[in-house]
Amino acid sequence: MQGLRSRAFSGQRLQPASRTSLNVVCKESRIGMKPVVIPKGVTIDLKGQNLKVKGPRGELQWTFVPEVTLKQEDGKLLVARAEQTKRGSAMHGLSRSLASNMVVGVSAGFEKRMEMVGTGYRASSAGKELTLNVGYSKPRVLPIPDGITVKVEKNTSIIIGGADKVALGAYCAVIRGQRPPEPYKGKGIRYEGEVIKLKEGKGGGKKK
Repeated sequence: MQGLRSRAFSGQRLQPASRTSLNVVCKESRIGMKPVVIPKGVTIDLKGQNLKVKGPRGELQWTFVPEVTLKQEDGKLLVARAEQTKRGSAMHGLSRSLASNMVVGVSAGFEKRMEMVGTGYRASSAGKELTLNVGYSKPRVLPIPDGITVKVEKNTSIIIGGADKVALGAYCAVIRGQRPPEPYKGKGIRYEGEVIKLKEGKGGGKKK
């Protein structure tokens, strides 16, 4: 103790502890290691990082990041890491999911269901337009993008389908954004099965 005090008052600096180099090991993604099975009726055109998938429900194309490699083998699509880095590990699982969604989309397709809750709320589709009456002075008319199908049941149930899962989700978000569920009575447009957490009104905490 006396030695430390004398060194501190003498103006000498204490040398920091030596740092040892750390080797970061990125584990293989469990999702990325799963092969994508190519069903019958689906054709794959792979050129470098460009993947084109064609099936009964349409055709999709995507360019993958250089951190991964793709290979078609024995009726399966294999995704592997090209770099043993943290970003390569993250892109491994994501790229495999994107490739799987493309194959499923052109073969079976994706579907989302939405419902409208509110007095007088209703929807109708005609041609390439979806009309929503959700409590505004004028109805909201939304164009239906190419590759997306819209079907209305019982005036308040909307079924949206398509081969591209990303485009499908984006269009559903646009529909929901026309009248998001409000937190007091839950009125609005929601996904089927979506749970809306309701708040108490101003008089909810008053004693009778």
